[in-house]
Amino acid sequence: MPTSIDVDQLQQLLADGAQLVEVLPEAEYQDEHLPGAQNIPLKQLDATTTAQLDKGAPLVVYCWDSI
Repeated sequence: MPTSIDVDQLQQLLADGAQLVEVLPEAEYQDEHLPGAQNIPLKQLDATTTAQLDKGAPLVVYCWDSI
């Protein structure tokens, strides 16, 4: 279940070993991204592109939307 978190919670999750994935399109990720984030564009998100993720570790997914 998705849950919104703030910066302090994100920093704590990352310090505890969480993985950070941005699902932004490649061009937006190249322009600017969160430090340490992996890029897996949303339209490419599938079992193959997520195979390198540690299934035993927490996962934080980030996507920016201006709406």
